[in-house]
Amino acid sequence: KERHEFITKEREDLLEAKDSLLKTIEEIDIVAKESFLKSFEKIKSNFKTVFRSLFTDDDDCDLLINDEENPLESSIEIMAKPKGKKPLTINQLSGGEKTLTATSLLFAIYLLKPAPFCVFDEVDAPLDDANIDKFNKIVNKFSNTSQFIIVTHNKRTMNNADIIYGITMPEQGVSKVVPVDLRNLKV
Repeated sequence: KERHEFITKEREDLLEAKDSLLKTIEEIDIVAKESFLKSFEKIKSNFKTVFRSLFTDDDDCDLLINDEENPLESSIEIMAKPKGKKPLTINQLSGGEKTLTATSLLFAIYLLKPAPFCVFDEVDAPLDDANIDKFNKIVNKFSNTSQFIIVTHNKRTMNNADIIYGITMPEQGVSKVVPVDLRNLKV
């Protein structure tokens, strides 16, 4: 009988603990959902602003939560509508449009909480000269608050930099870093 009472008491304690944990998880989910949706709306607004600065004021974009009932588990659709085209998902865009759209989203997230530095690895590769200039313009805009490390082969992007670090291989297996400070050379 004592053993039965002990086990019954333990069971009740476990059920109370389970209920308490489930209630805590539910409260955390509510706070997480509110926080996510608040951040999502800010990013969405920033995305439109940055997107239009890289495209034109007539172009449009959007971020869509596919399952609005469960936003924390939902996928997010990235939509873009360059002028004269129907709305397309990011996967349906050309290489340059895709790059500028993704860059717009990265900077939209960045604006939420700017990082001290950002690294881009050949992000400018699929861009033509006009779009390279747009990319460089937005990097310049944000370089007042963050440092940018950009791996590139594009001369226009290199010309936009303050300091270039070239990597050469004078002999097999030995890399040499060659820094060039362009700040004093720019007019």
